[in-house]
Amino acid sequence: MSEKCILIIDDEESIQTVVEFGLKMTAGWEVISASSGNEGISRAQADHPDMILLDVMMPEMDGLATFRALQLNDQTRSIPVIFLTAKAQASEKRLFNETGVNGIITKPFNALELAQQICKVLNWTE
Repeated sequence: MSEKCILIIDDEESIQTVVEFGLKMTAGWEVISASSGNEGISRAQADHPDMILLDVMMPEMDGLATFRALQLNDQTRSIPVIFLTAKAQASEKRLFNETGVNGIITKPFNALELAQQICKVLNWTE
């Protein structure tokens, strides 16, 4: 897999750590982290990652609001976004897909399979 830069936006530090471990170990990708929607938007503008893993349930600015803000910004609208969520019901997935997000990965996930899941969702070659 080619080297990628992934931004994880999640208010849980343990999730950030697991994502970073899994993606670095299995794919050699660089991982940058943000703990809130606002911080994530700033990091996306500054670092322009290859893709964003975005937690849906966060305090203050949730994942849906963060995604909308990213889509309205010329600097970040072209960055692929995958929602990372514990909400796995069909109606919720349908709502998320209707936003235009590139994909959904449900929690809990296997950190050692995360890079493969991302590649599959975004049609990246391994």
